[in-house]
Amino acid sequence: EAQLEESGGGLVQAGGSLRLSCKASELTFGDYAILWFRQAPGKEREAVSCISSVAGNTMFVDSVKGRFTTSRDNAKNMAYLQMNSVRPEDTAVYYCAAAWTLGAGWCTLRHEIDWWGKGTLVTVSS
Repeated sequence: EAQLEESGGGLVQAGGSLRLSCKASELTFGDYAILWFRQAPGKEREAVSCISSVAGNTMFVDSVKGRFTTSRDNAKNMAYLQMNSVRPEDTAVYYCAAAWTLGAGWCTLRHEIDWWGKGTLVTVSS
């Protein structure tokens, strides 16, 4: 069974930066788009970003555009979410997710998810 494991969460001051990592195992990583979701206390989970399985095309939710970037290293089965200029409203549990796209060069925040990580908590202090 495929596994996704997030790391890198923690406490950061507003305006600071944090990089989350996602390690995938037991799946053909290059066949999957990788998405990052977050769920803040009392709110629904929302898709934050996606990166296509190849070509590295990305999409972001409006609230993080210009502040967050996402990348992947298919040789290492790793994906990353770089969070810059963080705000208190970015506080949430962040989840890595994989959507099978058979090597498509595009992605969408509405992909049907095949595999989820367990999440990592990011807390932004004001």
